[in-house]
Amino acid sequence: MRELVITEITRPSPTSYFGPKEKGFLSWDTLIWRFAAEKSYWVVTSYETPHTMPVWGVWHDCAFRFSTSPVSRKAKNLKQNSNAIVHLADTEAVFSLHCTAAEITAEDELQTFCGEYNPKYRWNFKPTDVAGGAFALTPHTAFAWSAGEGAGFHDTATRWQFEVSD
Repeated sequence: MRELVITEITRPSPTSYFGPKEKGFLSWDTLIWRFAAEKSYWVVTSYETPHTMPVWGVWHDCAFRFSTSPVSRKAKNLKQNSNAIVHLADTEAVFSLHCTAAEITAEDELQTFCGEYNPKYRWNFKPTDVAGGAFALTPHTAFAWSAGEGAGFHDTATRWQFEVSD
């Protein structure tokens, strides 16, 4: 099983804009559980044209996994440019993951995706239904803060950097 290893926790840039550098950081473990429990997410892609759309998905094996039509703009963009962002809709308690995307093609991984997606959304996808349009977005950087303005933003804004270990 893969593991996200936090290599750095800092304030976002510019650091002079934010609160103390040594305290007030948000908990990754708490936030990723909140993220996994959400129903809807926004995915941002870019290649021929920038694109953002809400999707449903699951957090599994250190990556956000979702499916889309193989001919959708999201799929076309991700097959040409693996950089993507996934974030929650909440603009007051922000959580944004900057990711590298990979298409999910292995039969067992498609089966695992369906096995986690279907109960969460009361759906009945089969691996053949999502083949060609299933993606895993693995974060390399994440940003979060707990309030939209003032001290809540200033004193909690947190940036994580990651590496993935196997």
